Amino acid sequence: MENTGEGINSWVVVFTALLGGFVVVLGLLKRANEWYYERKLGETRLSLPPGDLGWPLIGNMWSFLRAFKSNDPESFINGFVKRFGRTGMYKAFMFGNPTIMVTIPETCKQVLMDDEKFKPGWPQSTVELIGRKSFVGLSYEDHKWLRRLTAAPVNGHEALSVYLEFIEDNVVSTLEKWSNMGEIEFLTQLRKLTFRIIMHIFISKGGESVMEALEEVYTTLNYGVRAMAINLPGFAYYRARQSRKRLVEIFQSVVNDRKTVRARDGLPAKKDMLDNLLDVKDVDGRQLDDEEIIDTLVMYLNAGHESSGHITMWATVLLHEHPDMFQKAKAEAEEIVKNRPSTQKGLTLKEIRQMDYLNKVIDETMRFISFSLVVFREAKKDVNMNGYVIPKGWKVQVWLRNVHKDPEVYPDPKKFDPSRWDGYTPKAGSYLPFGAGSRLCPGNDLAKLEIAIFMHHFLLNYRLERLNPKCRLMYLPHTRPTDNCVARVRKISAPSM
Repeated sequence: MENTGEGINSWVVVFTALLGGFVVVLGLLKRANEWYYERKLGETRLSLPPGDLGWPLIGNMWSFLRAFKSNDPESFINGFVKRFGRTGMYKAFMFGNPTIMVTIPETCKQVLMDDEKFKPGWPQSTVELIGRKSFVGLSYEDHKWLRRLTAAPVNGHEALSVYLEFIEDNVVSTLEKWSNMGEIEFLTQLRKLTFRIIMHIFISKGGESVMEALEEVYTTLNYGVRAMAINLPGFAYYRARQSRKRLVEIFQSVVNDRKTVRARDGLPAKKDMLDNLLDVKDVDGRQLDDEEIIDTLVMYLNAGHESSGHITMWATVLLHEHPDMFQKAKAEAEEIVKNRPSTQKGLTLKEIRQMDYLNKVIDETMRFISFSLVVFREAKKDVNMNGYVIPKGWKVQVWLRNVHKDPEVYPDPKKFDPSRWDGYTPKAGSYLPFGAGSRLCPGNDLAKLEIAIFMHHFLLNYRLERLNPKCRLMYLPHTRPTDNCVARVRKISAPSM
């Protein structure tokens, strides 16, 4: 019996030693990122925000993906808040880089508004897929110049007035078609609609076949935009790279055809965005090359229809989940039609601005859903902020989603409540559906116009019947039902213009 006891004791000693060694190795691995990246900073490392850089190579990405594939995506940032307090800044290792995450209005505003200290810092996968010569990869001066050129055909009173009739005609005809189709994927069909609208603005003479080809390959590209840059078969980034090649080929064909037509027939009387990009010259007379034109088109394509399609779906779904809100928005739409001159056909910008309650619904939907969960920047120099230092070259993530879901900013943030906007003007940095600063999304006015037009006609004449209302949600790359909102669109009256 004594020998047996000694044998057991020996195994206990061995097991304890192995377990202790494992814990030590685990601890060393856990600190490897911090040792490698922070030792280069010298004394500056002592002024970093609280947080941790996670495991080697993967950093905090496992925790991030686990949270956003669960039913509680807020648990990722909340985990930092519980461990380190509400500091508004946390160090982490995200998308292959040491990163400072900023999560409260004050810090978000500072990062987004200060172009002297911060530049775009998008993940490699995003830059590769959207284009190095698009907004996501341009310097401040180049971005400012290209934005000034390209924003005019998309935003502003004159441009929106031109597009209003086209958008409304498409909305009216599309809703009529959906009501006769039976079961549809509501989100998928909305994305097709908003895609058709944005492509008309870009390449009005492209043709239906070009539109369909672009929409198909773009959808695959979009899924890889914020994926980890793993270029192996089976991964989203790999598939997206293949789609990027095809997208470029299609756009190159469009550019070539447009150049041929312009050379033969002269400049058109009515220009779309492609014409504007072909015509632009800088002060030295330099024109954009084909790569710059194509990257700009891909970037606007990414920004120009995804948000409006998703937000329109959610505004429709949320109003149907709150019948009292639906009726209030419907009554407003009916009042607008009632007060319209008999000679007027269709909506006007003035009427859209009179949609006070509907605009609150749209604003609340954008807060509630937070279509873009984060914006990426990079520190151009060491930056002192909130008593901490953001080291030069480190990435900075502006957590828009966290701001919109913060109970200290928005009481009861998980409640959909358009009335919270009654007489309320958000402080700078507390409402960021389209970002802020010089890189504010250039298509924000167009997106809100599309949503308002669709909702107006839907409220007047249609109802949504979801076939799987308890469908599980997914949060990457954007919040949506896993079934893309399978539903029927029911017509309840004759169309009203």
